[in-house]
Amino acid sequence: MAACAPNGTLPTPSTAPHPSALQLLFESHPAPPQHPAHLYHLALQIAHNLRHQHNWSDVRVYTHSPTSKAVLPRPLVSGLPPQRLYVHPDEQIALLQRQKDAGKTGMPELRSEREWVLPSHLREKWSLKRFGEVFDQIALVPGAGRGELLFGGGDGEDTAEAQEDNEWRTTKRLLLATLDDDSTVVYYIVHDGIVKPRQN
Repeated sequence: MAACAPNGTLPTPSTAPHPSALQLLFESHPAPPQHPAHLYHLALQIAHNLRHQHNWSDVRVYTHSPTSKAVLPRPLVSGLPPQRLYVHPDEQIALLQRQKDAGKTGMPELRSEREWVLPSHLREKWSLKRFGEVFDQIALVPGAGRGELLFGGGDGEDTAEAQEDNEWRTTKRLLLATLDDDSTVVYYIVHDGIVKPRQN
């Protein structure tokens, strides 16, 4: 318990507390004029979560479409996860067959792929039309070196390796990052269209 001053009041701290890492990120990357500050800060908060909670590298924020240079409906994030997030069902079958032919079992180690991330809040209502507006403005795979790099030196070599063409990646996809009021973030894979279900 803090000691009271002679007049019965609590002493005031001589210095303000240090800003959080997230606050420093907001201050070092001010919101651009084409988007409301709350949407840009939401994108930065999701990017911070990806980098520091999930170990993504080369995390970038986008305000303009990489395909048409038009302003995006809202800021998007891209990055390189530490491991592959999605395996197409046909690729999965081919990989397991290759493993079987080589006398091995289980899935082999797969190179990570860059992913799009759509920041959202739990209270938002999404529709197919709104998702379609986002999908219309993105490329199949986020391009290496595009967007604004957020956390220091980019991982150019890793990114270049991960950009190898994947013949199975034929449909646009993104991670819908849903933030709750308690700062919890849940990620869902969303595809542009119907996709074949995965095998277990």
